[in-house]
Amino acid sequence: MSAVTGQVERHHLMLYDGECGFCSAAVQFVLARDRRAVFHFLALQSQVAAEVLAPFGGRPADLTTFYVLEDYRGARPVLRARATAALVTARALGWPWSMAAVFRVLPRPWLDAAYDLVARHRHGILGTVDACLVPRPEDRARFLDSGGAPS
Repeated sequence: MSAVTGQVERHHLMLYDGECGFCSAAVQFVLARDRRAVFHFLALQSQVAAEVLAPFGGRPADLTTFYVLEDYRGARPVLRARATAALVTARALGWPWSMAAVFRVLPRPWLDAAYDLVARHRHGILGTVDACLVPRPEDRARFLDSGGAPS
């Protein structure tokens, strides 16, 4: 329960390419700014990701797609992909990142085209990683593929 709002906090699951330097940096960015700890994380390469995405039609083999499963522990989780997932993430991080919501006025095909451009060049931007992201001990429970939070 949130001390600020008195409401039960919804948790979101971020599914990312565990071998991508850009994606690893994005996870670290979210970890550093997620003051309410609403995000949990899962590499697309894990078996757990395949199990989580299956009911929603998500494709873990498509490593260019970034997913956020909103309220993944709730009664009605919703899978968001690509640019929409990025905007959901920004909104959930709060101020000033929530200001990215202004981009929601743009048509989704435009947003996804911009997302696809970055996704196509993500390895060139920050390269690949030779090893999986190793979370800090205090963050380890937020990574489902490292024995973290249950689904």
